[in-house]
Amino acid sequence: MAETTVEQLRHWGQSIWFDYISRSLIETGRLKALIESGVTGMTSNPTIFDQAIKSGDEYDDQIGELQGQGKTTFEIYDEVTVRDIQAAADMFRPIYERTEGLDGYVSLEINPQLAYKTAETIEEGRRLAAKVDRPNVMFKVPATDDGYDAITALLAAGNNVNVTLIFSLGQYRKTAAAYLEGIQRLLQVKGDARRVRSVASVFVSRVDTAVDKLLDQLQGKKEAQSLRGTAAVANANLIYREYARICSGDEFKQLQKQGTPIQRVLWGSTGTKNPDYNDIKYVAELIAKDTVNTVPEKTLEAFLDHGVVKEALTADADEAQRIIDALQGLGIDINAVCAKLLEDGVSAFEKSFDSLLDAIENKTKGM
Repeated sequence: MAETTVEQLRHWGQSIWFDYISRSLIETGRLKALIESGVTGMTSNPTIFDQAIKSGDEYDDQIGELQGQGKTTFEIYDEVTVRDIQAAADMFRPIYERTEGLDGYVSLEINPQLAYKTAETIEEGRRLAAKVDRPNVMFKVPATDDGYDAITALLAAGNNVNVTLIFSLGQYRKTAAAYLEGIQRLLQVKGDARRVRSVASVFVSRVDTAVDKLLDQLQGKKEAQSLRGTAAVANANLIYREYARICSGDEFKQLQKQGTPIQRVLWGSTGTKNPDYNDIKYVAELIAKDTVNTVPEKTLEAFLDHGVVKEALTADADEAQRIIDALQGLGIDINAVCAKLLEDGVSAFEKSFDSLLDAIENKTKGM
């Protein structure tokens, strides 16, 4: 059987993870089929779980059972989500073993209400790691100023971390620094760095959505229209160049001698939101060695249908820098845009988390 484009991409050097989870996905065989198509990991977040629980009755039996045991709404949420994460992780476990820990991960978001609370994030991350008890689960921590110390502490304790909601180059630099420090601390206590993995999740399409709106306000300037749809990939390219620089630096090379794996960059928010753009824009334009792209279902289906595997990003980011400079010349500061996107992203996940708890509570009232 001919290789799918996702399998071709994996052999080329980039992994595709699936950006969704639900019980039916796991129990109907759909996830098995996705794995057979070449998908090697899965990510989740509060919005995804909110959609899954609201979409039908597949969770009702477990919710009713837990309610009968006197569980609180949060405890029910905890049990429901952990069950799905464990089940998915078990399905990806053979990939985790085969790739020696490179792929086969499922990501679970730490309570987003703790995004600006370092100590509480660390405590919750450790609790979840013990409860989930799977070596191929990553725990998502947002790249906030309060999150970096939590990321370092969780890595130092031997936990896998998916650093999420990265928008800016500055955030990425702090994320990489937190990773290196966490691994150094782990090694100091004779921990095994080879067993700890992390990804730096850079959100992409939202950057174009925000920047395009600002460009549309500059209708009298011809250059503004030519820059529409270019900011997100340019921003990602600058981050990829920094990633390559860090990986070739002395600090990482010394850690690498002790078994430290790279912290791969993961492209997130890669569904095309603007119908005027290519439906696989944020896959095709982000093909780069030693990275991950986590995609929603429609984007995955489109890439399987008409995607082509060829390198799109390299460490040469001169054109990307030109685009960012041109935006700056028009009064659009990419750093300010990214700072607002981070704030909005944390807020959106908090709202989804509240909505998720409300959905569970509403279900229990009807039982």
